[in-house]
Formats: sequence, C-alpha cells, structure tokens
Amino acid sequence: MTNIQIELWQLITLLITLLLAFFGAVAAAGKMLLDQTGRSLDERFTKLQDQLDEIQEANREEAKQWKRVERELMELKAELPQRFVMREDYVRGQSVVEAKLDGLAVRIENLQLRTAARGD
Repeated sequence: MTNIQIELWQLITLLITLLLAFFGAVAAAGKMLLDQTGRSLDERFTKLQDQLDEIQEANREEAKQWKRVERELMELKAELPQRFVMREDYVRGQSVVEAKLDGLAVRIENLQLRTAARGD
C-alpha cells in the first residue's frame, strides 16, 4: 500500500483552485445565460418595434382614408344644392307655373268667348 502525503498548503491551494474553477464555471454559465436572455429580449423588442411600425403605417393609411372620405363628403355637401331641389321648393315652383297656366287658360277662354260673341 502506498501512502500519499499532502501538506497543508498544498491542500489549501488545491481547494482554492477547485473553488476558483467552480466559481469561474458558474460565472461563465451565468454570463452565457445573461447573453442568451439579452439576445432573446433584443429579438422580442425588434419584433415589437416592427409590429408598432406596421400599426403606425396602418394608422397613417387609415387617417388618409378618413381625410379622403371627409373631403368627398364636403364636396357632396357643396354639390347637393346645385343638383337637387327640395320638395317644398319644387311644390312652390310648380304652383307658380300652374297659376300662370290657369291665368293663361282664363285669357284664352275669355278671348274665345269674345271672338264667339262678335261672330254671332
């Protein structure tokens, strides 16, 4: 049987070396984990930023469409009085025309009666 003798300072050095190696491995694993987490967060933020950009572009397009609709509505409002007549205005105008026609009919009838009265 062989006896292995280790002095105290060699044992302390070996323990310190093992502890340093262990803590170094833990620190390296922690750094790798933090790097992966950082990359994952960067990817998520990039995706979110892309989605926000798409939403903003969609909002801009929607705003343009609403402005176009508002402009067309204003054009329609300006055009309506020129193209269409309200019912009351039409009835009033029609009444005037009918009154004039009635007056003309009375004159023609009076003229016919005078002509008939002279011819008898």
